[in-house]
Amino acid sequence: MLAEFSVTPVGAGAHLSKQIAKAIRVVKESGLDYQLTALGTLLEGERGAVLRVIEKAHQVLLEANERVYTRIVLDEFREETPGRIRSKVTKIEKELGVALKK
Repeated sequence: MLAEFSVTPVGAGAHLSKQIAKAIRVVKESGLDYQLTALGTLLEGERGAVLRVIEKAHQVLLEANERVYTRIVLDEFREETPGRIRSKVTKIEKELGVALKK
């Protein structure tokens, strides 16, 4: 399963990097393949593992904040192929015939 998610503490001010770093630490320590982007995080793995990581990241921020907003997008095939985070980009690069920014 691929997931794209973002966890945002509500009411924590305009600069959230210290808060977001707590959630990303959960992702990093999970051992799952991930890619951090400016607006969210891509995560790849077995459905249960992916959802547990997202829930834990949400919970870590909820412990320190009154309100947390989490957005999740899921993409799942019945027969998963590992490495989709990179292979989806590689396929587009092949179609375009150029390397894209990563």
